Amino acid sequence: MKNMQSNEQLDKIEKIGIVVKPSSFDLKDIYLDIIKDIQNAGFELIYELNSAKIINKDGIEFDTLCQICDIIICLGGDGTLISVSRRSCKYDIPILGVNLGTLGFLTDIMPKELPQFLQNLKSKQYRIDSRMMIEASANLNSFVAFNDFVVTRKNINGIVRINAKIDGKQFNSYHGDGLIISTPTGSTAYNLSTGGPVVYPLTDAFIVTPISPHSLTQRPLVLPGNFEIELSTPDKQGAVIIMDGQDIYNIEQNEVIKIKVASHRARLLHRVERNYFEVLNKKLHWGH
Repeated sequence: MKNMQSNEQLDKIEKIGIVVKPSSFDLKDIYLDIIKDIQNAGFELIYELNSAKIINKDGIEFDTLCQICDIIICLGGDGTLISVSRRSCKYDIPILGVNLGTLGFLTDIMPKELPQFLQNLKSKQYRIDSRMMIEASANLNSFVAFNDFVVTRKNINGIVRINAKIDGKQFNSYHGDGLIISTPTGSTAYNLSTGGPVVYPLTDAFIVTPISPHSLTQRPLVLPGNFEIELSTPDKQGAVIIMDGQDIYNIEQNEVIKIKVASHRARLLHRVERNYFEVLNKKLHWGH
């Protein structure tokens, strides 16, 4: 399992793309204050189209923004940053998350800390974390996830049966509420709440965690990232696969879902001094 620690620095940071939490008109004044801080630091700002409507600015399409900007600043919570990471990963553009949410595992810069961090950007005092993402394919469809894929039943009653293979070889059959295939970054999300392990986020690995399994012998499993996982269900009603809790795809009976490490990675901007274990201690209240 590889540790993707990097000392990467960008050649320049001049144009910054701005993306805000969808439909968050109540945060308009906060957004405008943050935008003023970024402009005062001397950066050129370009606004994503839907974000621009919230703050009464002119905007451009998201894909175009990713192609012409040096970085993206994402204003919102972890959910907003996850969505932006999934949509932008094919452009390999670094993302800075400014935390306006409640959890802040990923968006660790607070608005009051942003002016100093912007100066750090100009003096190349920052870190870019390369985070593994995962890709699922079914028939001609493909999806990427930043945190996890969750395979679960379509209806609230009953259980779902999931057959799992690793590199084409059968290794388990799960009976229960479903199965989580998580990235290391996603190990502190749904995976954690179902009893899965916390895995260092710069590692390349899969975390396979059953949800309320119908057997006490079913346990979470950590796999190296060079494996390919295949999932299917023999149930007539099929199942669903949920991407990062945001998008959903219906799985038919015996349809095969293949999951592997995505070809693109999420690139997150952080403070040089950010320590993941301090984040765990604070967010999970360890040692308190």
